Amino acid sequence: MFRSFFPNPKWFFISVVIWASITSLIWYSLNAEIGRFFGLNLDNSTPVIGLGHFVTDSFILFYGYYMVAIALFAGFWFKVAPHKWQTWSILGSALILFSTYFSVQVSVAINNWRRPFFDLVQEALNPSRDANVEAVQFYDLIVLFAEIAFLAIFVFVVTRFIVSHYIFRWRTAMNAYYTSQWENVRHIEGASQRVQEDTMRFATIMETLGVALIDAVMTLFAFLPVLWTLSQYVSELPIVGVIPYPLFVASIVWSIFGTGLLALVGIKLPGLEFKNQRVEAAYRKELVYGEDNHQRAQPPTLAELFLDVRKNYFRLYFHYMYFNIARSLYLQADNIFVFIILIPTIAVGAITFGILQQILTAFNQVSSSFQYLVNSWTTIVELLSVYKRLTSFEAAIDNEPLPDIDKDFLSTRP
Repeated sequence: MFRSFFPNPKWFFISVVIWASITSLIWYSLNAEIGRFFGLNLDNSTPVIGLGHFVTDSFILFYGYYMVAIALFAGFWFKVAPHKWQTWSILGSALILFSTYFSVQVSVAINNWRRPFFDLVQEALNPSRDANVEAVQFYDLIVLFAEIAFLAIFVFVVTRFIVSHYIFRWRTAMNAYYTSQWENVRHIEGASQRVQEDTMRFATIMETLGVALIDAVMTLFAFLPVLWTLSQYVSELPIVGVIPYPLFVASIVWSIFGTGLLALVGIKLPGLEFKNQRVEAAYRKELVYGEDNHQRAQPPTLAELFLDVRKNYFRLYFHYMYFNIARSLYLQADNIFVFIILIPTIAVGAITFGILQQILTAFNQVSSSFQYLVNSWTTIVELLSVYKRLTSFEAAIDNEPLPDIDKDFLSTRP
């Protein structure tokens, strides 16, 4: 799965974590000194509204820093462990990582735009009309939003194009690797499906979950400081009263609660999904055998195999029922949770409409990032199912014991 696309996967991913930690520590500790060395002003106390947000001195410095860090990392692996797919696995991953970061910054730019726009709305709707609000002010802010939106669309389209090629390259690498070892894996149940279908599913799901995880982490880095700063406008929370940084604390507690709840109620789903793949493959394989052998695929045998399919699907339906109930209740409550904790602050008029919009956006971004497992649980279950199927290939290729579920299948095979 990984060795076909990445150079020496174990040490490669360890080096990714180490290098990312080192470069992040250097950036957050010394970026001001590095900026002064190059004569750049990294003061971001006043947010820039519009496309200027992406070309401030701090952004320009980060662009250069990121390119140098990636060049050093890629150069090391190109030299130490050359690999056929190193351009896509290393540089392609780095490009997707950067586009994900840029997409998060688009969200930050839009959040910065919300405050002046909605404060202007509040001034215009004020019955006293003390402020002189003109229509051209709204048009100017709308134009700034349109600039950010068009940039976001461009980044999204380009990113999806690159990701599509990245996924297919990974599938191509896995396909070439497994087919070269076909004699060692052809006896595995559903071998053809695992090569033809599971490789694509694995690459797609890994990319989807990986990008989502990176997006969640980067969103936290981008919006946690915003939420920390906006906590100064919130004096207290319902029930608990006055606490330090209430918005920050509330988002973390609420998200951890949701993640723990969904992990608990969905703990049986991965095994059931894997078993579902197995019983479907056994039923399908018997039908394939029956196409060439009249002694196979007899009605009693098919009925017995389909009964296994039916039983497993009904178990899946039952377990997904209470999982979906818990997930839906939590996500629906999540829609109003931030309003509930802001009731005391709104009631005393401590914030403007623009600040309220910033709080809502920042809280939802942070909350959604912490809810990565909640939002991705069903996809993770599917990934675990595909991963278990492909590990049988890895075991057969490396002459290691097969998983118990495949041993059971082979022991009953005629």
